[in-house]
Amino acid sequence: MWLLLAFTSAALLGFYDVSKKSALKDNAVLPVLLLNTLFSTLIFSPFIIDSIIGNGWFSGTVLDSIPYSEHYDPDAAGGPLSGILADRPLLKAHILIIIKSAIVLSSWILGYFGLKHLPITIVGPINATRPVLVLIGAMIFFGERLNLYQWTGVIFAVMSLFLLSRSSKKEQVDFTSNKWIWCVAAAALLGAVSGLYDKFIMKQLSPMFVQSWYNLYQLLMMGTVVGIIWYPNRKHTTPFHWSWAIPLISIFISMADFAYFSALNEPDSMISVVSLVRRGSVLISFACGVLLFKERNLKAKALDLALILIGMVFIWLGTN
Repeated sequence: MWLLLAFTSAALLGFYDVSKKSALKDNAVLPVLLLNTLFSTLIFSPFIIDSIIGNGWFSGTVLDSIPYSEHYDPDAAGGPLSGILADRPLLKAHILIIIKSAIVLSSWILGYFGLKHLPITIVGPINATRPVLVLIGAMIFFGERLNLYQWTGVIFAVMSLFLLSRSSKKEQVDFTSNKWIWCVAAAALLGAVSGLYDKFIMKQLSPMFVQSWYNLYQLLMMGTVVGIIWYPNRKHTTPFHWSWAIPLISIFISMADFAYFSALNEPDSMISVVSLVRRGSVLISFACGVLLFKERNLKAKALDLALILIGMVFIWLGTN
């Protein structure tokens, strides 16, 4: 079940990336991201209210916003906050979510700026190699081990990144000197950190509780960033204009994250596999880059994409 949820999340992430690219065209990045967090918070506001007043509107369903996972064992949770907040578990839960919000928001800010200035057919494959970093962390922190099929899939993903760095030079995008490439790379690194952190907190907290509250905390953080950085200088930067792609960003990421958190909440799920499967979203973003954004140099990028897809097949074979 967790693998099916991971593939569902991957498809939704593809449409999320396309919505971002469309919304950011000739648009100011920070207010677009602020509205994304606002709409996402509105989507999950019923679950936030339910978890505060404890009405149990969604009790017994997958939408239940109780704080703790059904698999949570307080004696085995561990972590640096366990001893400090042993008698205040709800406060500990919110601190864990605030940390996640800061990690994800930092990744999003860097990723949004990179996506605005680069072709989506370059950004997508770079993000698709993020699971390699997750794999290393999963082996170190969670003791996960991959079989031969899964290792083969990872090798194909690494090869695709190398080839992409070469083919992108035809579009005057140098991986070593282009600052937007570095933004995307940093976003991918933070995304990998977030993935590993997700596996840790999902052993303790329920999916809906995490997703609803982390959207609210992101809204508060992003509002502060926009108020301090963008709003006072808005007349000297790229102007903001409304796009109907903005609410679509929130809709697709909300559904994708729900499927993702639900997958990680399964006790036998592997973050290294879930993370890699989610990068299959590049299929949709690549296709839309060709059909909607009329991007160039497609033959070389198609080879990069093919390697990623082959990697996905090997991951599937290894998991089954």
